[in-house]
Amino acid sequence: MGKEIELAIVFADVVGSTKLYELLGDLRARDMVGICIDVMRAATDQNHGTVIKTMGDEVMSTFPTADDALNAAAQMQKQIVLHPQLKVDEQVVAIRIGCNFGPVMLENRDIFGSAVHTANRMTSQAKAGQIITTATMVEHLSSDWRASVRQIDIATLKGRSSEVALFEVLWQTEDITSMVPAIAITSRERERANKTQRLRLRYLGQEVLVDDGRANITIGRAEENDLVVKGNLISRLHARVEINRNKFMLIDQSTNGTFVLGKDGEEAFVRRDSMQIRGEGLIGLGKAPDSNSSQVIRYACEE
Repeated sequence: MGKEIELAIVFADVVGSTKLYELLGDLRARDMVGICIDVMRAATDQNHGTVIKTMGDEVMSTFPTADDALNAAAQMQKQIVLHPQLKVDEQVVAIRIGCNFGPVMLENRDIFGSAVHTANRMTSQAKAGQIITTATMVEHLSSDWRASVRQIDIATLKGRSSEVALFEVLWQTEDITSMVPAIAITSRERERANKTQRLRLRYLGQEVLVDDGRANITIGRAEENDLVVKGNLISRLHARVEINRNKFMLIDQSTNGTFVLGKDGEEAFVRRDSMQIRGEGLIGLGKAPDSNSSQVIRYACEE
């Protein structure tokens, strides 16, 4: 007789293992996949987890807490990237990871339930080098880990009638600290840095502000977005706008990209990448903005 328990579930698998076998031959490819499995097992063991099973190039593990699960997942990614034996023509062998938190049925050293299926679906949503998780998992994270998670999309998963928010775990910490000699900072630059900045976005009667009080907004066709824009070329979660050190950053997360037309006539296109937006202008989701159309996002940076 099984028992129900709440756990964090992690699926990790090797990306493109079939191509590895074609490229390297059975023996060498098998050895590389084996190294990946060993890394996944060790990271699980070292972070209070339990390996439930391995399936070819995939490992399924459980953890008592959401933090333990992400500590293990981040360790897996870092060690796979840095492992000296996982190089193929100077390209690093990569893994993708999906995770979820929820009730599972524990029976005969295996686990069952919808939370397990959702964790597996998160893996299929992940790209090489990514860790993808759910809103439920995020709710169970500590504040430190929660600060390293961002929503990237809204998807309909197989077997689910409702849409599910997808969150990416930012496991690659970058040192962005820079030392600037005090003498190089002029009084004008200091005054500019201390001024409060805000970005105003308008679309068909909707208006949102991005400032220190609201540092992150989302744009897309799903009703959950802060600025809802409908259209066939627009993704459910199309883009985000953030303020970072008094700079406004547009982060595109869409299929068709985002177009920006500045007041000075400068044009830019961004897809699955980010760019700084300045001054005033127009934003087009999935297509170039038409200045004569009312169905265009207008932006203005204000002090």
